[in-house]
This record gives sequence, C-alpha cells and structure tokens, in this order.
Amino acid sequence: MAATDATPLLRVAAEAALAVPGVAGLQPRLAHRLAAAASPTRPETTAERIPSEASVRVVRIDRAPDGPGWHIEVRCVLAEGPRALDTARTVHHQVRAAVISHLAAHGAPAAATVTVTVTRIVAPHHSP
Repeated sequence: MAATDATPLLRVAAEAALAVPGVAGLQPRLAHRLAAAASPTRPETTAERIPSEASVRVVRIDRAPDGPGWHIEVRCVLAEGPRALDTARTVHHQVRAAVISHLAAHGAPAAATVTVTVTRIVAPHHSP
C-alpha cells in the first residue's frame, strides 16, 4: 500500500464503524457538508451521494516515537438507546482492528490510532 494512498483505509474504517450496533450513520466533515450545501440538488439526494468515507479522516504519520503509522478519525451519529460511551468504545475497537487487519493483509503492518467523536444522538427512526 502506498504511503499516501489512504482511500482503502477510509473505506475499511467507515465500513467497520457502520457495522457497530447503535451507529446510525457517519457525520461528514465540514468540507463535504459545505459542498453538499452548495449543490443545486435537493439536500436529501445530496446527502445520499456523500460516501461514508467522507466521514472518516486518515492521516499518515511518518515520524512517531514508535515508528510510522496511521491516525484515523471517525465522526459518528449514534442512535438513541445504548450508552454512547459503550458504542463509541466499540467503534474504536472495531475500526482499529479492521484497519490493522487490512494493513497486515497488504504487507504494511503499521501502528494505528483511532479517535472517535460522537457528533450527535438521534432517535432510532431518523437518519443522519
């Protein structure tokens, strides 16, 4: 895996986060939200076109005390019900495990840190 090619990691991290029970969706980063707001299409169709990877930020860390690695930031929208802390911890563990597994499968074992931010909690019937 090329050092600058984070696209597969974006997808792996997003899929792992979305697979966690209690995650209603992923919150797009500001740049994607602004692009969606400026779009001439209806907001609900624009939101559907924003890939879940737009909610994940992956940064390659070349100079770290323990060697090169990756930092993954995930912004989650959670469903009301389960404790947010428990869900966020599960997202953290699942994303980290998926990313490390992906890196190892591609011959690029490296350290990975994960930060999970809960951006909001919605009623179960709402979409993010």
